[in-house]
Amino acid sequence: MGKSSKIPVVRKELLFPFIIITSLFALWGIANDLTNPMVSAFKKVMPELSNVQASLVQFAFYFGYFFMALPAALFIRKYTYKSGIVLGLILYAIGAFLFYPAAAFEEYTYFLISLWILTCGLAFLETTANPLVLALGDKETATRRLNLAQAFNPMGSLMGMIIAQVFVIGALRSDDYTTDAYNALSSTELAAVRENDLGIISIPYIGLGILVLVIMGIIVFTKMPKTSDEDKMSIGESFKKLFANKNYLRGVLAQAFNVGAQIMCWTYIFQYVDNLNLSRAEDAQLTATWFNVGAMILFLCGRWIGTLLMKSINPAKLLMWFGLGGVLMSAGAILLPGIIGLISLVGISIFMSIMFPTIYGIALNKMGDEAKIGSAGLVMAIVGGALMPVLQGSILDWGGSGFADMKILGFIPEVNFSFILPLICLAVVAWYGYSSSRSKSN
Repeated sequence: MGKSSKIPVVRKELLFPFIIITSLFALWGIANDLTNPMVSAFKKVMPELSNVQASLVQFAFYFGYFFMALPAALFIRKYTYKSGIVLGLILYAIGAFLFYPAAAFEEYTYFLISLWILTCGLAFLETTANPLVLALGDKETATRRLNLAQAFNPMGSLMGMIIAQVFVIGALRSDDYTTDAYNALSSTELAAVRENDLGIISIPYIGLGILVLVIMGIIVFTKMPKTSDEDKMSIGESFKKLFANKNYLRGVLAQAFNVGAQIMCWTYIFQYVDNLNLSRAEDAQLTATWFNVGAMILFLCGRWIGTLLMKSINPAKLLMWFGLGGVLMSAGAILLPGIIGLISLVGISIFMSIMFPTIYGIALNKMGDEAKIGSAGLVMAIVGGALMPVLQGSILDWGGSGFADMKILGFIPEVNFSFILPLICLAVVAWYGYSSSRSKSN
């Protein structure tokens, strides 16, 4: 570790391209965390949706990564990283603008399709940007460099959360009614509230689409450096080499569980808080978004701290310790009552902070041309964020549409118990860190 600590994370001649590519990390952070609260928002605007149906927001969003990651890798393999970035931004903008007709037709399915197209664009961006950052400098500092770039992702996430709270959740008229009062509205009143609220949901996405087009214009006229790829190998050879790489395959599995844990913790914190509010006075109600913002601030701090710690600690070993910390905090969210359990849920984020880029860097370590296809596998693993929230939503539906209709072991509300899934996911990540550190030592 002493030798790599003396090598600059980003060389001066590559600093500007690194900054331009790093801006994309913030851009998809906005989309991710603008979308997480939409599960709760759609459930309020369309109360006829079950928890599982509302969670399809996350399924549509994160399934786009799985669907488009491999085509994106094949595209940048044939063309260039820059071409992949531009195409990704085009798809991102199209998906965002489609929120306007979705709101006009008031069809939940149209919103899901819009999110899916938007995420196909994000798949291009992630498949392109992550390996490009790894390639923009020395291999010895690649994992640290990716952690540094990924540290700007939570900044976009914070912006997305604040936009969601101020311009969406806080502006929904349907949120001003209790469930009984909302159901008592006449059909005309219900139609007016729904039209208003769906329009509110669409506005931030339309604004995001405009921002994406501006950034795309800047990138089109920016000269990107050529990266030094290894000798080309056939696609068949790439797949053969990847499937023979046990460290890579374990990395894909760990990444799927890591992303699943992230999305569950940042999505179902809203239901966790809603359940706590049922037993709190009207003037002591909690706002889930601000706890989510706190979680993201911890996530951001954890990523900066983790990047610094990697100067002296093996990244795989650090990943193991952070994974174990996440398991401990998940247990607190399940078992501890009231606000203490909520604080434990928020605290999970500091331990999830380094996981995505560190798993990415470890899994693609010492790869040549096959890293482009390998990158696709790690982005496809984001499908964990599509599948896990639906499974968690099904736990919430065990006893009915509420969040505490059933008490597990006689004292754990089902919404609390549902966080057993993030606990399991983070245990898998800790195992990957442990097995990777051992193999590196050997």
